[in-house]
Amino acid sequence: MKMIKTLGEFILDNQKEYPDASGELTSLFSSIRLAAKILHRQINKAGLVDITGAAGAENVQGEQQQKLDIYANEHFKNALAQRGVVCGIGSEEEEEYVTFEETKNLDGRYVVLMDPLDGSSNIDVNVSVGTIFSVYQRISPVGTKVTEADFLQPGHKQVAAGYVIYGSSTMLVYSTGNGVNGFTYDSTIGVFALSHPNLMVPEDGAIYSVNEGNYVHFPEGVKKYIKYCQEEDESTQRPYTSRYIGSLVSDFHRNLIKGGIYLYPTSSRYPDGKLRLLYECNPMAFLIEQAGGKAISYPGKRILDIEPTKLHQRCPLFVGSPNMVDKLAQFIEAAD
Repeated sequence: MKMIKTLGEFILDNQKEYPDASGELTSLFSSIRLAAKILHRQINKAGLVDITGAAGAENVQGEQQQKLDIYANEHFKNALAQRGVVCGIGSEEEEEYVTFEETKNLDGRYVVLMDPLDGSSNIDVNVSVGTIFSVYQRISPVGTKVTEADFLQPGHKQVAAGYVIYGSSTMLVYSTGNGVNGFTYDSTIGVFALSHPNLMVPEDGAIYSVNEGNYVHFPEGVKKYIKYCQEEDESTQRPYTSRYIGSLVSDFHRNLIKGGIYLYPTSSRYPDGKLRLLYECNPMAFLIEQAGGKAISYPGKRILDIEPTKLHQRCPLFVGSPNMVDKLAQFIEAAD
């Protein structure tokens, strides 16, 4: 019988990679793990209790908040505040960053940025959704209140990043800068167990993920790349398969495992892009690079090198198999 390795055991086994953390990262991940279990339970009850549908308010992005958006935000925020290792959080659902002001939190060395429930509108139709998180060491003095500068750090300074996908099974995928590992939740014993060690994205793929309903609004180079994906060519496996779920976590997870590219470009509707740099683009870019892939906002512009200027900054995102991202960059450069 194969012995399982739990998320907690895996983190402890690899804690030597971060001798300065003194167990704090282990505690931080325990908070994320707990909140993910609670959200897993609630999502599995969708349709049976009153947790689906709109909450009747808009978030700071001007988007309709779902009831589960608010529920997920509160539970992740509360879980992260409890252990005294996080001094503040930034959330897609919060207008400003949140300071944890208890003494134990002021001594915390980490800040967390998160999208508590990515793709939440899909809950109503029973489609996979996710949680995205990103961890940084604070740059303000320990013992003081967190500042905005602690959150406005470029992505290459992330200490850890990951996501939880709530689908046919619930999985937690994360990296601390030493590869990417995936853990599947076993609800019968209440643990996340290592199921996908050392995830690596294939260098090439046959899947492209983009909202083609917005095609007419895309830049010319992106349009030409999409047409390239649709052309027949046996030597490059084309035409590629179009797969778009509308939940970044779900689309990214599939392409990470099978190989592919995810595109959310600028458009006439979203001249700066639609996805958030700090809550979505940076953590996904960190993960894909750790898995051997690439993430850019423009040819030659690595996502992780962008210097953030505001908490809810938007950014175009092209992420996935390295050869596919390079090919897209060629089309954009040629069009420009």
